[in-house]
Amino acid sequence: MEMLNQQLVNVAQEVVAALKDRQWKITAAESLTAGMFQSTIASVAGASAIFDGGFVTYAASAKANLLKIDPQLIQQHGVVSSPVAGAMAWNASQIMKAQIGVGLSGVAGPDSLEGHPAGTVWLGFAINGQVKTKCLHLDASQGRQAIRQQSVLEALRIVLNELEK
Repeated sequence: MEMLNQQLVNVAQEVVAALKDRQWKITAAESLTAGMFQSTIASVAGASAIFDGGFVTYAASAKANLLKIDPQLIQQHGVVSSPVAGAMAWNASQIMKAQIGVGLSGVAGPDSLEGHPAGTVWLGFAINGQVKTKCLHLDASQGRQAIRQQSVLEALRIVLNELEK
């Protein structure tokens, strides 16, 4: 667990530095990670230059109310889906006027949600006007906290990879 924490810090430092270089802002809309992505970014000294704020939208109603995601989209696809993760990222980026928005939605466990087993995670990315999503299938036997941390780490790695292109 400690090694994973150090990886999170290291990648977050690289993301913050890359965002500063571009003079870009990042935001996030988090469900299963409940603010961990934003907290990890904010743990880096100087993060205020690239991070103004974001959203924790654990419930579907919060996604609709705070992020203005169409409830029909949530009803049709479920919260653990590519369309909802993408909408979370896009809407957060628009509301916060950030070049990068990240959406994290999934099942930390131990129970399933909407028929998806624990460890199913959808990551959404709105990067400079382009929306992409990625599905993760993480090992549920590692527990809730590991699933949440691995989700944040993968999201940070994807953001860093996009910034390095």
